[in-house]
Amino acid sequence: MRYYIFLFVSFISFAQQTQKVDFKTAFGNISINPIEKKVSGSVRYVFEVKQAIDTIKIDAQKMVVSNVKINNKVVKYTNTGKAINLFEGFKTGKNTVAFTYEATPKQTMYFNGDFTCANCNNQQVWTQGQGKYTSHWFPSFDDVNEKVIFNLNVSFDKKYQVLSNGVLLNEYPNKNEMIWQYEMKNPMSSYLLAVAIGDFRHQVVASKSGIPLQMFIQAKDTLKFEATYRYSKQIFDYLEEEIGVKYPWKIYKQIPVEDFLYAGMENTSATIFAEDFVVDDIGFNDRNYVNVNAHELAHQWFGDLVTAKSGKHHWLQEGFATYFALLAERKIFGDDYFYHQLYRTSLQLRNASRTDQIPLMDEKASSLTFYQKGAWALHLIRETIGPKLFQKAVMNYLKKYQYQNAETDDFLAEVRKVSDFDTETFKRVWLEDYQFRSDEANALLRKNDFIVKLIETQKMRIRPFSESKAMFKELMQSNVFYPVKTEILYQIKDLPFEDKKELLFLALQTKDVKVRQSVAEFTEEIPLEFKADYEALLDDASYDTREIAFMNLWKNFPESRTAYLEKAQNWIGGNDKSLRSLFLTFSIENQSAEKEKYYNELVDYTSPKYESSVRQNAIINALAINENDPTVLKNLVNATTHYKWQFTKFARDKIRELLLQEGFRSLFEKLLPSLTESEKAQLQRLLDEKK
Repeated sequence: MRYYIFLFVSFISFAQQTQKVDFKTAFGNISINPIEKKVSGSVRYVFEVKQAIDTIKIDAQKMVVSNVKINNKVVKYTNTGKAINLFEGFKTGKNTVAFTYEATPKQTMYFNGDFTCANCNNQQVWTQGQGKYTSHWFPSFDDVNEKVIFNLNVSFDKKYQVLSNGVLLNEYPNKNEMIWQYEMKNPMSSYLLAVAIGDFRHQVVASKSGIPLQMFIQAKDTLKFEATYRYSKQIFDYLEEEIGVKYPWKIYKQIPVEDFLYAGMENTSATIFAEDFVVDDIGFNDRNYVNVNAHELAHQWFGDLVTAKSGKHHWLQEGFATYFALLAERKIFGDDYFYHQLYRTSLQLRNASRTDQIPLMDEKASSLTFYQKGAWALHLIRETIGPKLFQKAVMNYLKKYQYQNAETDDFLAEVRKVSDFDTETFKRVWLEDYQFRSDEANALLRKNDFIVKLIETQKMRIRPFSESKAMFKELMQSNVFYPVKTEILYQIKDLPFEDKKELLFLALQTKDVKVRQSVAEFTEEIPLEFKADYEALLDDASYDTREIAFMNLWKNFPESRTAYLEKAQNWIGGNDKSLRSLFLTFSIENQSAEKEKYYNELVDYTSPKYESSVRQNAIINALAINENDPTVLKNLVNATTHYKWQFTKFARDKIRELLLQEGFRSLFEKLLPSLTESEKAQLQRLLDEKK
């Protein structure tokens, strides 16, 4: 009980602070040391005391703070380890507070790669404030309701590029470093403050409204620039027009970083996104940046310009960003794509509501609820009152609460002003009830002919194939959107080849990447007469298809394995190097004359020089070949110290699995003297676990 009471009191105290004190502007001068993983510098805030208050708090997690001055006079203060508490020297009206600080952030600021390595090219520093708290690396405000104009000067090694929020005013040389000076003109919540540092190149285009769109990419990835940022300007211009409110910041930057914790993050004017979405033309067909691009851009209005007052209203950010991203994709990919995405999420939401009883307006709601149910709720409003009135309500909402915070009733009030939409019933059944309104959703989905045809095709699962074959053939030769055709291939996957071969050949003739991929996926047994046609999938413009086809062909035709390896010898695949890892592994299995060379390359991919996705693939494959390799086991232990939780979980679980096998405990114990202190601590913890 004490824990919850403490949280309640803390929330009330900060809510009282924002009513009595308004922090206006921040001026930060910071230096980042990537080798010691420290950040230090000075901060000056301009703030207004509106009402009498005893103590003013600035959040500062585990920071060493000194030389605190209010209105240029040294003052007493307390540092709780979580916050700086100021209790003297300020007056009603305008004030300043300045101090120096040093922090060694354990989260929120992440250091990727080894900055002592002269031959490495993956060194980066980047931040992630949402859900992690910027106050771990910059003294600021964990409460999203405190909005500040942030101006940041960052000192760092001049061979890198430093990116942050706002406009870059100047770059000043400072011995072996450079100082980058960034300026903002309007306020934002602290969680949106960001820094990204790396070896970047960039291109700039102007939006239709004249906003500079800066698109960054790592130097090693310049050939992937076009495919990665495909449709970016079109998305920006569309959202500005569809939302009806001019983009609220002076510039827009997009920056890919390695081993990012999420798909993307909408830092004000500076989106950071995962390197996973840096793709070439082939990779674009497997996984592209388009949706994340549109989603994070939409957040510049919904989340950055207007921020939800609390977690209860989080859907005002994620639901809006999800829906407007989908509208942008509709503009690019068409109505059938748009309705198919809505259909898929409607099924997910219907199934989830059987066990998930947390409604949309609850801070504990799932991501599926916040994002997809929020988007569906907005789709219902838009379809009911019409796109023009919906746009008007959104425009009025954004303009009324710009650079402020809002809650659900604020938006619904704007909907009522422009229409007779029943917001009370809507709020009760869509936002406060955990159940998904499938009947209403299905009625909206049936407006699209493709969805009607897809549902009809799915209902044919219970019919004998003989009754469906003619219809399947007609559909496979039609221009219907690809999910109908992949549904057909799913339905016939267990039929004898003779019964389905005509449809398989027709599917290959569609030249549709997704349809052909389904042929690869659903045809595990490959008859000799289908071999040549199936082998053509190895040339498809999809790394996923190539991998599936290679694996099935390898299994079905052992006599052709050497030919398949020759085909795959120059494959790399996506950023996880999955196809390269596949080639190396199967070459070793096939007793290649260069198997030692290939094994060494595979082991190298397990090391910290590479992204976690590359390392994880390589660790799995290397251990399958030689589970006793001390280098691989050491790199597996190193993975337990990584900042990306998904990777550390994989590593811990893999070590636990190995420790259950005879001999591995002693192998790991022998590694202990060669490990770093953090690696030793992680491994010892696993060794000490009870069996």
